[in-house]
Amino acid sequence: MTPHIRPDLDSIPAYTPGRSNPGAVKLASNETTLPPLPAAAKAIGEAAELAHRYPDNQSSELRAALADFLGVTVANVAVGCGSVAILQELVQITCDAPTDEVVFAWRSFEAYPIVTQVGNAKAVPVPLDPGDVHDLDALAAAVTDRTKLIFVCNPNNPTGTAVGRAALTRFLDAVPPRVLVVLDEAYYEYMRLTPQDRPDGVELGRTRPNVVVLRTFSKAYGLAGLRVGYAVGDPVVITALLKVHIPFSVNRVAQAAAIASLQARHELLDRTDTLVVERERVRGALLAAGYRIPPSETNFFWLPLGERSVDFGEASAAAGVLVRPYGVDGVRVTIGDPHENELFVAFATDPAVVARFAQDVPSAPAIVGHDSVSSSAQ
Repeated sequence: MTPHIRPDLDSIPAYTPGRSNPGAVKLASNETTLPPLPAAAKAIGEAAELAHRYPDNQSSELRAALADFLGVTVANVAVGCGSVAILQELVQITCDAPTDEVVFAWRSFEAYPIVTQVGNAKAVPVPLDPGDVHDLDALAAAVTDRTKLIFVCNPNNPTGTAVGRAALTRFLDAVPPRVLVVLDEAYYEYMRLTPQDRPDGVELGRTRPNVVVLRTFSKAYGLAGLRVGYAVGDPVVITALLKVHIPFSVNRVAQAAAIASLQARHELLDRTDTLVVERERVRGALLAAGYRIPPSETNFFWLPLGERSVDFGEASAAAGVLVRPYGVDGVRVTIGDPHENELFVAFATDPAVVARFAQDVPSAPAIVGHDSVSSSAQ
């Protein structure tokens, strides 16, 4: 006899991280190539000396710093071992039956269907629109009496596209108050929409108790290896998250680094602005070569190559650059250092590669009056 294991776990795909290969340029995991901010690096060293002590299980100092930064109360903030951990906790606090539904766009963040099934709920994927953007009308239409949770990845991973404030507001107003909407803003710091159109989930959630926002220190702040993310929402939601939180899962070093990063946040804009300039330079080179690439509001861009995606990824790896193919949908390419990006551009714009992968790629139809589509030219 062997111990009983949930039989449905056999059908849950394992989360697949970006490939690593010694000596290759890695543009597959949306990591920043810059180290933690100097103040954060100093805090990491100091906190490591206390590694023999348990961390603050409530992350009280970090939650207070986040509350001050965001203009909310501590009761509005929860901290987790990366925002992915909080995603799973959100399924736990909302779904209590296998028939409960979690709605999300697809393709979107790879963890959504995984955490949904781990939470013993039913995943309801909704196709993106032809521009590789969240189809908010279709998401709203997918809500049923069984819907408990909606994930909205904005900007979207892996396509890089974003929906604007007006469209997102209309969507939130259309969702029943009983359904919790999660605005996953992991790439918030990279968005460069106009001030009038740039959505801020924290602001949108102030008057909506059914909205919770997720952000992370893994991307722009360069703390991916320490795993610390946070949720901002109504105190009722936050209290529930604290009840399912795994004790001590946000370690002492991560908490110290995150606090120091917030204190040094004025240094962050130079980093993100420089990356955005590089993102548009690389995207422009590939557009000129003939590729179709949706506008990106992240630290990566998307090549909708369809059935050519895996072959493109293998060819790029053979050229010394690791990118992230997604089945028969497309390829995600992280923006790295300029010399890393140049190696990728040299590969992708080689005439033989262009002829093999960029030619005859269907163009997205024009979307007239679609104010939810982001544009880096804005």
